[in-house]
Amino acid sequence: MYPDPIHTLEDISLNKVTKAMEYLSMHGITVNETVIPFLLKYDLLRDNRPTNAAYLMFKSKDSVLTTIELGRFQDHITIKDTARTKSDILTQIGEVIDFVKKHINLEVIITGNPQNTQKWQYPLEAIREIVLNMIIHRDYRSSSDSIVKIFNDKIEFYNPGRLPDNISVEDLLTNNYKSTPRNKKIAEFFKDLGLIEKYGSGIGRIIGYFKEENLPLPKFENISDGFQVTVYPATMGKVGEKVGEKLTENQQQILTNIAENPHIAALELAVLVGISKRKIESNISKLKEKGLINRIGSPKGGYWKVIEKQ
Repeated sequence: MYPDPIHTLEDISLNKVTKAMEYLSMHGITVNETVIPFLLKYDLLRDNRPTNAAYLMFKSKDSVLTTIELGRFQDHITIKDTARTKSDILTQIGEVIDFVKKHINLEVIITGNPQNTQKWQYPLEAIREIVLNMIIHRDYRSSSDSIVKIFNDKIEFYNPGRLPDNISVEDLLTNNYKSTPRNKKIAEFFKDLGLIEKYGSGIGRIIGYFKEENLPLPKFENISDGFQVTVYPATMGKVGEKVGEKLTENQQQILTNIAENPHIAALELAVLVGISKRKIESNISKLKEKGLINRIGSPKGGYWKVIEKQ
């Protein structure tokens, strides 16, 4: 990575650098330096200017250089929910994963035990690996944005930056290549943070996670000026379906969130589901009528109980 010709140290959040230093220390890496010597040690500061990697990882303000567009689609033209992140790339890991989790199903298997068994529609370890690969290997010189599209039957992760000319998709799938990170300083820092294990191992782990769950294998392809990973879900039931009830998508999301957090408030549900508090209360009434939930205790101090029907 070369010195950033546009940005200065004033565009770097020293607080974000400090948090990264603390995270490294927690993971067994000795950090004795103050912020500036630390950046110099990691070659993230040159000629008193941040490198491109330093700016992308620790920028103090949002910028279009890291834009990731996020969408939940009913079909290829109908968008149900959308979001955009322009944060630093370390923050974006959690933001993208949280958006995906918001829009995929969580099967809650009611066992009668204190803790219900939970199973996501996609293996979350694989989703995390895909997001990390997307962020680490993106071509940040491109004017195109990274895009995540969530459909009923698949998720598409598109990233600017094709595979190198000397690596084919077949090479990628058979691990018949030598990894050459596009953004080496970012990859090195992510490795020290413990976010990735080693260069070039991510694709194999992604495939392995889907094999473990007996799911269709992801599709990897060069598209236009970028690279896309498409993943396909498990065919799974939902809370409510197992007791023979037909629920709307909003009711399904409410029931799943209540199963995860019995003390959740209506206002919290409104934010998570993306509808008004009044509509949440209306749907809760319908779920109670169906005999799927029950309120234990007072409206303010009580909690919800998901009812298992035989």
